[in-house]
Amino acid sequence: MDEVESDYMNPYASIRPQIEEKPSLFEESAATVAPSAPSSDEVPVPEMKPPLEEKNGTTENNTSEPIAATVTCATSSEECIKIEQMFKDYGLDTWFNPARLHPKVESLIYWRDVKKSAVVFGGGLAILLAMSLFSLISVFSYLSLLLLFGTISFRIYKNVLQAVQKTSEGHPFKDYLELDLTLSQEKVQQLATVAVAHVNALVTGLRRLFLVEDLVDSIKFGVLLYWLTYVGALFNGMTCVMIGFVALFTLPKVYENNKQSIDTHLEMVRSKIQEITEKVKAAVPLGKKTETEKTK
Repeated sequence: MDEVESDYMNPYASIRPQIEEKPSLFEESAATVAPSAPSSDEVPVPEMKPPLEEKNGTTENNTSEPIAATVTCATSSEECIKIEQMFKDYGLDTWFNPARLHPKVESLIYWRDVKKSAVVFGGGLAILLAMSLFSLISVFSYLSLLLLFGTISFRIYKNVLQAVQKTSEGHPFKDYLELDLTLSQEKVQQLATVAVAHVNALVTGLRRLFLVEDLVDSIKFGVLLYWLTYVGALFNGMTCVMIGFVALFTLPKVYENNKQSIDTHLEMVRSKIQEITEKVKAAVPLGKKTETEKTK
């Protein structure tokens, strides 16, 4: 009775001896039907191939839709973002990703329109240079006087031109006067939420470093502070702001034009830093957290 039920539940039990006796025929027939599926332990590696369609038992290339190029990794998808992870902790990766920027900001710092970018870059650099030579109050006063003199001169010129030509064009700055410059409550709440999140993250990180939650991280932070003392001896705050402003208009464009080679060198530096950090943590027992500390 048990044999009958097993044969009924498994209809292929009667032909199993034949398959086991001739494994080559079974494998050959299975290969013609479908490719072998990867095991659960193996991670399939994606390939850059066009999609295939099955028609009448044959496979054909589907060329009706464009194929988007994707970046793949040999081991796992996490390896692809290791280089960007160096900048994500500080929010610097946004400036090197044009898709995440506002279209106007992206157009300026990536020099999509050379004239606009040159005007903004030159004007901003001139203001920073003036602030490094004169006081902030003097720079603000002179810039405001220059702007006011320009607008008054243009308004008088347009009024005289309208009186001579007997036209009624109206106020020359009418379009700008009608612009809505008020901040909505939702926008203010959104900005406040983002600011509070950054402040909380900064305070938490500084507390972790100064109170030596991880000895290795605190030592690295101390080395950074010691290096900043030399930077402060060579440059003042305004000079650092000028360097950052110039870097904002140069580094993203340079990275966009030389992305592959820069990523290669950054990966080498990252791997070397990771190797040194692991050696330091292995040599210093206090740098490694115990299981009880992790559970807390």
